[in-house]
Amino acid sequence: MGEKVKLAMLLGGGAILGSVSTLALLKLLSRRGQKYIKEDFSLQGDGLTRDMTKKDHSLNGDHQRVDVDMLKDEIVSEQLTRNIQFFGLDSQQQVIKSYVVVIGLGGVGSHAASMLLRSGVGKLLLVDFDQVSLSSLNRHAVATRADVGTPKAHCLKKHFSSIFPESNIEAKVLLYDASTEEEILSGNPDFVLDCIDNIDTKVALLAACVRRGLKVLSATGAGARADPTRIRIADLRESTNDPLSRAVRHRLRKDHGIEGGIPVVFSLEKPKVKLLPFRGPNGEEENPSDYQIVPGFRVRIIPVLGTIPAIFGQIMASFVVTQLARFQVQTEPVVNLDMDHYKILHQRLIEHEESLYGTATHVQVDVEEVMYVVKELWHGRSARERIAKDVGRAMWRSINELMLVRWDRAQPASVANLILLKFKEADEHEQRTLDDIQKEEPEFFTRVTSVLKRASVDFGL
Repeated sequence: MGEKVKLAMLLGGGAILGSVSTLALLKLLSRRGQKYIKEDFSLQGDGLTRDMTKKDHSLNGDHQRVDVDMLKDEIVSEQLTRNIQFFGLDSQQQVIKSYVVVIGLGGVGSHAASMLLRSGVGKLLLVDFDQVSLSSLNRHAVATRADVGTPKAHCLKKHFSSIFPESNIEAKVLLYDASTEEEILSGNPDFVLDCIDNIDTKVALLAACVRRGLKVLSATGAGARADPTRIRIADLRESTNDPLSRAVRHRLRKDHGIEGGIPVVFSLEKPKVKLLPFRGPNGEEENPSDYQIVPGFRVRIIPVLGTIPAIFGQIMASFVVTQLARFQVQTEPVVNLDMDHYKILHQRLIEHEESLYGTATHVQVDVEEVMYVVKELWHGRSARERIAKDVGRAMWRSINELMLVRWDRAQPASVANLILLKFKEADEHEQRTLDDIQKEEPEFFTRVTSVLKRASVDFGL
């Protein structure tokens, strides 16, 4: 009984302390609340107007960064305390002073923007030409029934002002194209998030970001999928089973000479359902292009499980925030090999060691460690290939010409001393010393040693 009383007292004391701190913060918030502006939105005439009778502290057309001392504010620092604990104060300061542009504010973009805001990004530009619809509420981050019919950009800005009012939020009801490029992409943003689902607009935006030297992360098709475990981040060259990214990849290469170098969020899952047929007012199937409000934009319905675009958006926000905080994260490579392939490579390594050294006793890896080396370190490709060429079935075929060999012949075949090469490359490698490689190919030498150093750290060697 005594122990129970002590436990109850401890819990009660903790609850009281928590209540006191919460009340103190709420009291401070109430005193500060008068500084913040609540914008009144109403539909008048042909669009949405805003009551500007009060000064709006958050709009700042000259794209100046926010106050980098924002974290000295006890409300802000308390709100972002978990981020500060995760990244450290200096890294969270980098997030605070960052400027991010989010284009496309539907199921993917709204969730991405929402988590960027909640993570403390100091300035956000929200861009979308469209309005909130009732059918989009199954996947939108913040929209309610009361927001139906209002521009998505203004909807997010309105809700965001009550979540993190210190952030500088700018909303533009615009369609991205050549005429609006300067207005949307000027100001040297730290990151651009492409959450557009139209091919023409997406290609134009990505090409503009590459041309301007802006960091960009692109979302591919989130509709018609159901498996959250198959969502990945990789270079556009590596995305598979996605018609949208396939079309974008083709257009970027054909029209702009862009081969890759753009990170994308995509799903390895093949679409589970098809586009629904478009039916006109009379209920009969008709040509959807006859009903397009904006040329080039789809009007056919893509069935969407709301959780998947939301996860896409959350992944995008996580990727961008860690980049802004300069927090190192190794994304999982896209390697379409099964366990039999890793067994083949392991056996091939053993046979090569026996042929070259007369014994395989210095092979210090098992099949699971071979999988780590092949997948995590070399992404299923030769160490000499910088560009993803073999994906999907082509990668399966490529296994017929790849093998693991020692990087340093004086060291055993361990996870930190194995590189993946094509047969001919392996033969050439065996004829050279590391000194030769360092002298003749310093970039390759540095890259390989950096990768193998990561293996040493991962395995505590």
